[in-house]
Amino acid sequence: MRMPFVIVAALAILWSGLLTASLAQQSNAAGVSNPLPQAEASPDDIEGGKMFATTCGFCHQDGGRHAGRGPKLSKSERSDEYIVERIKKGKVGAMPAYGSVFSDGQIIAILAYIRGLDD
Repeated sequence: MRMPFVIVAALAILWSGLLTASLAQQSNAAGVSNPLPQAEASPDDIEGGKMFATTCGFCHQDGGRHAGRGPKLSKSERSDEYIVERIKKGKVGAMPAYGSVFSDGQIIAILAYIRGLDD
């Protein structure tokens, strides 16, 4: 079980680094610093449920349906913006930050998984 997590984490780091370099190159080539468009999950992103299971599932039990080391996420009343920011920035002493590991599209895929949870 540890090996798939290592592979997924390594791929996520490599993929996000390549995406960042590509975006920086495009921005520099154009000479204009435009804000990035709203990120969307794409078929190229790893499926949100798989990412959740390999990175979040240890603390958010039963796929996020029950509290464990982390809170229950099913039927969360937190806003999408709050959840995205928490995934990106984490919480000191409670949750690691994944903003440098996952792309915006991957984070949206995880959010979509969380919003699709039922009890």
